[in-house]
Amino acid sequence: MVRANGVDLCVDTFGDAADPAILLVHGTANCMLLWPEELCARLAAGRRFVVRYDLRDAGRSVSSPVGAPRYGLRDLVADAAALIDVLGAGRAHVVGMSLGAAIGQLLALDHRDRVAALTLASSTPGLLGQEAPDLPGAAPELFADEPAPPDWTDREAVVEYLVEAERPYSPRFDEARMRATMDRVVDHTRDLEASVTNPFAIEDGDGWRARLGEISAPTLVVHGTDDPMFPFAHAVALADEIPGAELLPLDGVGHEYFPPDTWDVVVPAILRQ
Repeated sequence: MVRANGVDLCVDTFGDAADPAILLVHGTANCMLLWPEELCARLAAGRRFVVRYDLRDAGRSVSSPVGAPRYGLRDLVADAAALIDVLGAGRAHVVGMSLGAAIGQLLALDHRDRVAALTLASSTPGLLGQEAPDLPGAAPELFADEPAPPDWTDREAVVEYLVEAERPYSPRFDEARMRATMDRVVDHTRDLEASVTNPFAIEDGDGWRARLGEISAPTLVVHGTDDPMFPFAHAVALADEIPGAELLPLDGVGHEYFPPDTWDVVVPAILRQ
């Protein structure tokens, strides 16, 4: 547990703290365990100090009452900047997934002295779902059959709910791997109901798409060609609007953390930044 920006955050690290830092920022209603240990170890083997952590209301980090988060998006950005300071990293390569990529964009804009490089995965230009009327929307079927909330005291039902909530986002869903991950997530998380409820109720504040041209950090945009949440056009626009950004398509991948069979491509691309 680390105290950063006045709150307690759960942090896990890999590698030598003297090496350049990579900060992994997870997506909405997830926790740091969605960044697999094997991936973290491969990044650390590239002489990087890899940090994964739980956002507020995720995992073992500080939690708010269900339905009443005591923070907004900009607080999550300030948490990340403060965490980089607390760890003595100076500047970090920020790797963000979905919501984590939004946090990364704002870090690169408002805390640019903390960002050495930026990797944006499964992302969109600016504020999530609100600044891209010119780009295709999410697949209608994505929200057509969402699982009903479980009995939060029933461990098996909660694992099943978490697995099924992720299924629509991947065209080649690895159920066994996801089930093993969510089994660990249940044991790791302080308040599961808050973790899947509160992130959708936070205050986002103003958008920032018009400011993307101000990002000066070397940027890699990684995106699945079959992302049902943010179709691939979002990645193209994001890479076009950030000066010098590189676009790395992942064929057949959806709105998901890098599948293991992409690591041979993704890991070297991140380490090159």
